[in-house]
Amino acid sequence: MAKPKTSKPKAKKLDRLDHIAAAADIYGQRSFDNYAQVRSVAETIRDELCAWLSPKDQCVFLVPPEGAFGAQNYRSAAYDVSGKGYLPLQPISFGLAVRISHEKDFMRLKLRCRKEGHAMFISVENGRDIRIELPVEKDSLIPLFEAIYAHIIDFFTKSVEEYDHGNYGQSEIGFDIQRVAE
Repeated sequence: MAKPKTSKPKAKKLDRLDHIAAAADIYGQRSFDNYAQVRSVAETIRDELCAWLSPKDQCVFLVPPEGAFGAQNYRSAAYDVSGKGYLPLQPISFGLAVRISHEKDFMRLKLRCRKEGHAMFISVENGRDIRIELPVEKDSLIPLFEAIYAHIIDFFTKSVEEYDHGNYGQSEIGFDIQRVAE
């Protein structure tokens, strides 16, 4: 009796759509990793900035970078990639609502995060990038906190200075300040 022929199964040739789907899958993994890392850094910034500013009250919230906001954490809606369907692989922005008074007034700042290797580069209101090593350690955030603090103080002092010298209302910095109703 003759031995039956055993043939190797032929390797399935991938068509072009399979190549596209494989590339899109890798892109999707990286874009989710990017979002997860930015979100983790943003939540750490929120918590540690509040503790750095004042240990008394909740004074920083994650809010959308644009549009209406209140003094609350918006979770995934705090990021500019929220609701865009397929998660884009790009720098991600989010808003920080920072308490600026004892009457519960909040100012929104827009932060932009860009990951490169094992570092996150964060800019406040399109200012200079501040490098934060990953994983984040509390002390590494102090230069960012100082930049946020200086940015807020500069807004008020420059506005008062322009008013005092009769030159106010001529430049638009674009801050959102809102009082929270109780």
